[in-house]
Amino acid sequence: MSINATLFVQAIVFLILVLFTMKFVWPPIAKALDERAQKIAEGLAAADRAKSELVAVNQRVETELAQTRNETASRLADAERRAQAIIEEAKARATEEGNKIVAAARAEAEQQTIQAREALREQVAALAVKGAEQILRKEVNAGVHADLLNRLKTEL
Repeated sequence: MSINATLFVQAIVFLILVLFTMKFVWPPIAKALDERAQKIAEGLAAADRAKSELVAVNQRVETELAQTRNETASRLADAERRAQAIIEEAKARATEEGNKIVAAARAEAEQQTIQAREALREQVAALAVKGAEQILRKEVNAGVHADLLNRLKTEL
């Protein structure tokens, strides 16, 4: 095997190509690979941050939901207590009003009873006078016997 000049020239051209590649081609490729690796690392870090923020936000949302549920339950219970108090107050007022109506009706009935008794006494007194008049066959003078008639009314 003979080594000729073309082999040396090819070796020199290959070395020039390797040096050119190492000097001008390889650094931008390495830089691009490093930048890409850095972007991937930043993307992964951002994803981790977003994931942790998502967890934190979800926890905050859950606590706010729980707080809102508690407030809603508290407000509903308060509204129910107020409604029950209003119902009890209305019942008390209705009972009081009913008692007033019953008392007024009793007072009116008592008044009517008294008036009916008075009217009945007067009618009985008039009937007694008429009866006595017929028995005696003479007219009894109401002015003369007013005292007697008043005693008769009170006795009846």
